Amino acid sequence: MATPRRDPLTLEVVELIGTVVARYYEEYEQAAARHSLTGAQARVLGLLSLEPLPMRGIARKLKCEPSNVTGIVDRLEARGLVERRPDPADRRVKLAAPTEEGRATASRLRDSLDFAREPLAALSDEEREVLRDLLKRMLGESVL
Repeated sequence: MATPRRDPLTLEVVELIGTVVARYYEEYEQAAARHSLTGAQARVLGLLSLEPLPMRGIARKLKCEPSNVTGIVDRLEARGLVERRPDPADRRVKLAAPTEEGRATASRLRDSLDFAREPLAALSDEEREVLRDLLKRMLGESVL
């Protein structure tokens, strides 16, 4: 097992990553609240705006228990932002999918998130690509 790096540069990078993550979540929570959503509801709605997913798929992407997701989807469904529908590939499975209002809300929520977008806009395309590739490498994802 590799010894963790504790040099000043590594510690500074870890601290900066932590600060970025904390600021992102703080802004995300504030943006969600402006739409009368919790942060968790906003994250689920954002995921579903990309593609309908089964509860298990949502839980996997959010790294939480499916039972937690069920309650979140129930509340989004009660507000008319999400609906459950049969999976065309397996009718025994229910997919959570955004309604038109859910897609519109997810879009407005995404548009209101300035923290990540504004600093990234100051970077060139090449710098953003390098940052993306480094983050993917840190996460163990392949970089093309």
